[in-house]
Amino acid sequence: MKKIVKILFVTLGITTFVLGTIGIILPALPTTPLYLLTCFLFAKGSTRFHGWFIGTKLYKNHLEAFVSTRAMTLKMKLRIILTAGIFMTFAFVLVPSQIVRIIIVCALVFMWCYFAFRIKTIPQDNSD
Repeated sequence: MKKIVKILFVTLGITTFVLGTIGIILPALPTTPLYLLTCFLFAKGSTRFHGWFIGTKLYKNHLEAFVSTRAMTLKMKLRIILTAGIFMTFAFVLVPSQIVRIIIVCALVFMWCYFAFRIKTIPQDNSD
């Protein structure tokens, strides 16, 4: 059973890695949260995959600073909040269930509060 769970974590990690990498090109997919999820899934599923991922240039460019400082630029925060907000708004409109809509609104409020109060905002790097 443990092996199946580890395989599931690695499979989901590969999926979020691919989506996060596509997100570098397509602004509709938020790279940073997908890479955070990739890091978590690989850590749970395989030390080999986790070690490989944190050694990649993609990890170093998009996550290393956040993981070490727990801070993001305002631009990065807004991009994540807006992208997730747009997708969650689509879900809100398309789902007829009131319970699911309440859950979506709660998730949005939690996300806004988390990004506003739990993640520090750092100055924008001038090299962008």
